[in-house]
Amino acid sequence: MGPRLLLVPLGCVALLLPPPGAAEFSPSLDSDFTFTLPAGRKECFYQPMRKEASLELEYQVLDGAGLDVDFHLLSPKGETLVFDERKSDGVHTVETEDGDYMFCFDNTFSTISEKVIFFELILDNMGEDGQDEEDWKKYVTGTDLLDMKLEDILESINSVKARLSKSVQIQTLLRAFEARDRNIQESNFDRVNFWSMVNLGVMVVVSAVQVYMLKSLFEDKRKSRT
Repeated sequence: MGPRLLLVPLGCVALLLPPPGAAEFSPSLDSDFTFTLPAGRKECFYQPMRKEASLELEYQVLDGAGLDVDFHLLSPKGETLVFDERKSDGVHTVETEDGDYMFCFDNTFSTISEKVIFFELILDNMGEDGQDEEDWKKYVTGTDLLDMKLEDILESINSVKARLSKSVQIQTLLRAFEARDRNIQESNFDRVNFWSMVNLGVMVVVSAVQVYMLKSLFEDKRKSRT
């Protein structure tokens, strides 16, 4: 079975086994996910890992007041490997052992604003590439007459695959940056419009007061004698 990533509600943090019918990621070694974290809430995820593998996790806060969130990464033994407090993004890589790694996004410090969070997982040395190589070696027999060995073809294909995976990863991160920048621009646009209307209202009120005061200066307040 390929690596899977499970969303676990805060009240079920102690459960390591996936519930029936739980959604799973495809068995890809590069997975990304975007979700909304409500105000005052904490969401945790589990990722099963193998020994001597590598887990790289990158996250970004795309939208929400302050663009910040608390991040925790715990080992299968419950040890805190990473703790980020009130940060907008982060990149962390750890060498893993057998077991389920838990990482949490905490928005309990915010009582009003929800956060839109994007994160990406990159898993290395999970054993699938080795299996692919063994499958290729079954076809190596009888290739002495070929000018190019199948091992060379396999090496070239793996190189192209790695470059394509890196390109997909970079494009995904660029889309995340674009989404965050767009949200910031829209927020700034709304603020500019709001304060422009406030300034316009103040100018109208000040103009009316000035006209009234000028008129009062030129009024003849002396009462006509009869």
